[in-house]
Amino acid sequence: MLLGLVEFVLLIIGLIESSFPSELDAYSAWQSPRPSDPTSHWPTDYTADIQPVQCHSHNDYWRPIPLRNAVEAGCTGVEADVWLLPDRATDDLLVGHSRASLIQQRTFRSLYIEPLVEILDKQNPNTTYHSTLDLPRNGVFDTNPEQNLVLLVDFKTDGNMLWPMVREQLEPLRRRQYLTHFNGTDLVSGPITVVVTGNAPFDEVVKNSHYRDMFFDAPLDLLASLAPNSDDISRDSGTALPSWTHFDDAEERNYLASLPTEDVSSKKPSNQGQGRSGATPKNPAIYTPANSYYASVAFTKAVGFPHPFLSWKQKQKIRQQIQGAHKQGLKVRYWDTPSWPRGLKEYVWTVLVEEGVDYLNVDDLQEATRGDWGRPRHRKWGLLDWGMWSR
Repeated sequence: MLLGLVEFVLLIIGLIESSFPSELDAYSAWQSPRPSDPTSHWPTDYTADIQPVQCHSHNDYWRPIPLRNAVEAGCTGVEADVWLLPDRATDDLLVGHSRASLIQQRTFRSLYIEPLVEILDKQNPNTTYHSTLDLPRNGVFDTNPEQNLVLLVDFKTDGNMLWPMVREQLEPLRRRQYLTHFNGTDLVSGPITVVVTGNAPFDEVVKNSHYRDMFFDAPLDLLASLAPNSDDISRDSGTALPSWTHFDDAEERNYLASLPTEDVSSKKPSNQGQGRSGATPKNPAIYTPANSYYASVAFTKAVGFPHPFLSWKQKQKIRQQIQGAHKQGLKVRYWDTPSWPRGLKEYVWTVLVEEGVDYLNVDDLQEATRGDWGRPRHRKWGLLDWGMWSR
């Protein structure tokens, strides 16, 4: 009887441990303060001990310290929702999840542009011992200077009004050659890759065929049609060589004009989510590294909710979408993945990584970047092991 009681208590503990995110782990982690000895510091030591991880900090502005918490965790993507409310006290770009959460002090410039400039200037020092700036510029991670950081800007209000404001506020990064850009023929990688989504207008992205440094968040579900037409699609965890070609001014304008688009003329502008707002081209072939970077979609909308695991049909959808995006040279990211229970969340993460997703869209930075969520002990919800069903 005593043994049965012990087993019952252990079962309850296991249920609690597998159900909730690992905030307690974060609180219990202790780090010694940096030493005061001046020889322990150097110009680029801000991220000296941080290893970059392919995760996207969803709703990053909710962090205690936006941007910096994500970088310190190793995330290589952050997300800022921007608003322009010209009828209010400020005409600056405000950052927040909803209109009710906006305050004048939390701006796109103060939370993201200025900190990025500060971090990258430190990573690209001009000193007695290093008198010339590196080309290409070093990124935010000292352990991997070639790793870029994706800044996803979600346009929450009218896209055509927001576009020039966002572009203008990126100028300090542009002037220092910190932005990834398309020069008319080639994609030139930089420390920061800016991706626009929400109400961002695709026609503004492609308006200038000679220089672009704001890239679109392509609709991932549409790209599935570009995957190999097979009933048994094999896994493709590597990014295929891009199949895109460059169009000159006239060709690109004519091509875009010929594409069927979503009819939004009779609708009030609204944020329809990644890559689906405005006159978005429905032909998936138009989305290439010349105009897009991410290919994203809501997981539950495009794949469906696991009941209680991902079916063969759902995995086929995932593989088709990933293969279609990789064929175009784009990076795959799913948002709106299950967040609870913990075992289900980490099972879905494991499947996505195994199938070749490029960025995990995460809310719990510590759990996502810790590196052990794929182990069997984290895939259990009580006696149900999601990992068992995926085999």
